[in-house]
Amino acid sequence: MKNVQPVYKLFSGLSSSLVLLSLTFHAYASGDRFYEDLVYNENIRTVQMHVSGWEMSYPVIRLGSNERLHFSFDDLDGDVKSYQYRIIHCNADWTPSSLFPSDYMDGFFENNLDNFRYSFNTFVRYTHYSLEIPNHDVSLRIPGNYVIKVYKDFDESRTVLTRRFMVSQPQVNIAARVHRPHMTRYYDTGQQVTFSVRHPELRITDPRTELFVTVMQNGRQDNLTGPLQPMYVRDREIVYEHEEELVFPAGNEYRNFDTKSTRYLTEFIRSVEFSGGINHVELHPSPSRQYGRYFAHHDINGRFLIRNEEGRSPSYDADYLMVWFTLPWDTPFDNGNVYVLGALSDWNFYPWNRMKYNLDTRAYELGMLLKQGYYNYKFVFREYGPGTADATLFEGNFFETENDYLIMVYHRPPGSRYDRLVGTLQVNSRN
Repeated sequence: MKNVQPVYKLFSGLSSSLVLLSLTFHAYASGDRFYEDLVYNENIRTVQMHVSGWEMSYPVIRLGSNERLHFSFDDLDGDVKSYQYRIIHCNADWTPSSLFPSDYMDGFFENNLDNFRYSFNTFVRYTHYSLEIPNHDVSLRIPGNYVIKVYKDFDESRTVLTRRFMVSQPQVNIAARVHRPHMTRYYDTGQQVTFSVRHPELRITDPRTELFVTVMQNGRQDNLTGPLQPMYVRDREIVYEHEEELVFPAGNEYRNFDTKSTRYLTEFIRSVEFSGGINHVELHPSPSRQYGRYFAHHDINGRFLIRNEEGRSPSYDADYLMVWFTLPWDTPFDNGNVYVLGALSDWNFYPWNRMKYNLDTRAYELGMLLKQGYYNYKFVFREYGPGTADATLFEGNFFETENDYLIMVYHRPPGSRYDRLVGTLQVNSRN
C-alpha cells in the first residue's frame, strides 16, 4: 500500500492556477479563446454530460426532438453552494459566437443550479448536482455548438467548470467507414476515416468555405481534427478521403478496473484497504504494452460508468475511493510528464492525473480520487509545453484496435452569423 494520507491532505497544494497552467490549446483556434471540457476547482469531480437514459452517448441531441441532455457533477466539499449556470453558443471551432442569448435560446439567460442531493452512507462526503437540458427555465432555438458554464455566487470570474454539448438539425446524410490506412508508414499502426456528405436538400455553393468538418476519436478533445477540406466534389456529394489528417493512431484497447464493490477483489485490483477515513484501492502494476501482441477485449473506449453494487442510487450513494496506479519504468523522463488519461480526467492534463516517479520502486505512481464504478484508462506521455499526448510508449499502436469516431458537419452559408450543425455520425472501426 502506498503512503496513505487523509483526503484533505491529498488535496492540499492543488490550486486552480495549476489547473489553468495545464490547459491544452488546439492549433485551429488561431489564438482566440475557446471553450473546452475543463474543471477549475479541485473539489469538483465526476462531471458527466450525455443523452438522458444513455450513459455511453456523446452529448448530442436533435433540435426540436424529445431528447434531453443529462448534466451532473459532485462537489467534494459536501456542503451546498450557490451555483449558477449559463449556456453559451459557440462557433464550429468552439470560440464564442457573436449571437446574443436571445438569438439562440428561450428562457432565462442565468439560472440557479438548485437540484442537488447529499451523499448517503459514504465515507467521503459530497453533494451531487444534476440538471437536464432543455428544461422549464431554458430551451434552445438553433443548432450548433454549446457550452454550459457553472460558476459561484453570480460571479462568472468564479467559474468552476465548463462542458461542451451539441444540438444538431440533420440536413445532410453522412456515409463513412474506418479502414486500414493506404499510407505505408501508418499501415500497421493507424486507422483511416473515409466519408462522404450527401446534401440533396441543402444548398451548398462552395463546400470549401461554407463547411467546417471535424472528426474526433473516442470523445478526445486533444486529437480533434479539422477543419477538413474535401478531396473532391460531385453532384450533391462531398467526399473526404486519402487525407493524412484523417489517419488516427489506432492505439490499443483501454486498460480497465472495476470498483463497483469494495467487498471483493476484481481483476487488476491487488488490494483494498481502509485507512485515513477512506478506502484505498491498489491496482496491480501495469507494464508497458508497446512491444506486446495485440489482444482483443471489450472496452468502453476510455469512458466510465458510475455503479455501486451495495447501493441503490449510485449518483449519491457510490463512495469515493483512492485508486493507486503503478507503471513500472526504468528511468524518469526529463522532457515531459506521464499521465493517466481517459474520461476519468476529462481527457485533460491536470495536476491530479499526473504521475510521479518513485526512485525506490523504479515506477511512475499516482493516487486518484475516483467514484465507485467501472473505468477505462491509458498511460500517456506528454512533452513539456502545448501538444497532444502520445500513448505509444506504454500502449502501442495496433490497426486492429476498436475505436469510435464522431464526424461533425457544420454549415455557414454566405451572410449567416453562425455555424449550424447539420449532420453527425458515429462510426466504429469494427463495423
